Amino acid sequence: MREQVKLGQSDIRVFPVGLGTNAVGGHNIYPDMLDEEQGKHMVRASLDEGMNMLDTAYMYGFGRSEELIGDVMTEYKREDAVLATKAAHEFVGGDVIMNNRPTFLKQQVEKSLRRLQTDYIDLFYIHYPDNDTPKYEAVGVLKELRDEGKIRSIGVSNFSLDELKEANQDGYVDVVQAEYNLLNREAEDAMIPYTAEKGITFIPYFPLESGLLAGKYDTSSTFTDIRANKPSFQGKVFKENLKKVDKLREIANDYGEEVAHIVLAWYFSRPSLDVVIPGAKRTSQVIDNKRAGEIQLTPETINTIDRLFS
Repeated sequence: MREQVKLGQSDIRVFPVGLGTNAVGGHNIYPDMLDEEQGKHMVRASLDEGMNMLDTAYMYGFGRSEELIGDVMTEYKREDAVLATKAAHEFVGGDVIMNNRPTFLKQQVEKSLRRLQTDYIDLFYIHYPDNDTPKYEAVGVLKELRDEGKIRSIGVSNFSLDELKEANQDGYVDVVQAEYNLLNREAEDAMIPYTAEKGITFIPYFPLESGLLAGKYDTSSTFTDIRANKPSFQGKVFKENLKKVDKLREIANDYGEEVAHIVLAWYFSRPSLDVVIPGAKRTSQVIDNKRAGEIQLTPETINTIDRLFS
């Protein structure tokens, strides 16, 4: 089993497999996930299994995910969990805009603290960049909040490399979260080399490409949620991706493991990619995901998967 790892330059340590909680109260993302007790059970399962990092955001149910996690946390010691959340979305009239202004971020941290029922947040991300706030100013106010003890580490999400460099000009960024998986490896070109150089933890979202890389689907599968609009789920591309997943299944069978666990374990071979936060819709999935932190792939397997998806 892998040992706990540090988040960036902070002193926060987490098990390498956490829980992405967009299906916990994220009714706007997964309309079929209306059973909030089921979501809370998934959070409990993660903590009970020692997967101590819980990744949420205001936009997961417009604060509802945070509230459900906060309810569960009343049953646990605060130090049992590493709580990560994000903000940037602001509703203006009928529109949603991105806001990285220092005053707005300070307000959002306070609101998240209340919803999570805690007096500190372990990792606070700027969820998306806006178009006009200097990124070093946005991160600067998070540094102030870190100094005050309201947050323990600083993250940015969905930033371009140039935006990340600006945000990190004073070396305050601990974690970057960006889309990355075997079907979308663009981050390997420049983002991951930068995070490795600067000691920043890189955490991929959609690590299983909404279940596609878990070997859950076949050519008869249809989708009505966010997957319906993803390029990797479209027509000929979808069929080609399924063929690659079939090859992964052969590898997984050789190891006696699930496809998803082999994929997640492979990510740990990438520089600075020390943590994965797969989502789940059932408690059994949460428990199963822990296995990814226990598998050791051989160099040969790592290279085979690399070539398959190159």
